[in-house]
Amino acid sequence: MIRWLLLLLGGALLGGIVHLATVIILPHTATRDAYARLEPIAPVNTVTPLPAPAPDRATMPFMDPAFVTAICRYDLSQGPLKLTVPVSLAYTSVSFYTRHDVAYYAINDRAAGRRIIELELMTPEQRAQLPEEEDVTAADRLIVESPTPTGLIAIRALAPEPGLTDKARSTVAAARCFKTDAPRQ
Repeated sequence: MIRWLLLLLGGALLGGIVHLATVIILPHTATRDAYARLEPIAPVNTVTPLPAPAPDRATMPFMDPAFVTAICRYDLSQGPLKLTVPVSLAYTSVSFYTRHDVAYYAINDRAAGRRIIELELMTPEQRAQLPEEEDVTAADRLIVESPTPTGLIAIRALAPEPGLTDKARSTVAAARCFKTDAPRQ
């Protein structure tokens, strides 16, 4: 009886180790991840609206047709980025992903509390080079640190009714993702 329990426990332990190793390694070995799929249609450091999903074709899997989506593939090797996204009538969200599809930050219009979501994206090294500003508080300047120099920013605006799709599309089209010239002083 004890032999069977030890064999069962050993099999479960080995299965758990194989499962965890597969889950951790798979994102790094996938060749058709989101970043690679969007590379031909989305230039670096530019907001690119994605076409509306249809049952027979979608740029990304599991896209919700009630949301209008735009993507910014970013590269921070040349310097930090500034992102500005106007808020839509219903709901707007901005999500940040590493090069290997790991989500590390998200904000929506309700959390921003403003009519425009405005933030700066940089690596921890670039953040360390910023001068300390005593008169600027964290509420005045939102800085997001990217764990990797490349990744994706997904901008989504909800169109709760089909008639509001054009308004959501114009909101997403007004979003900007651009390299800042130099750190503010």
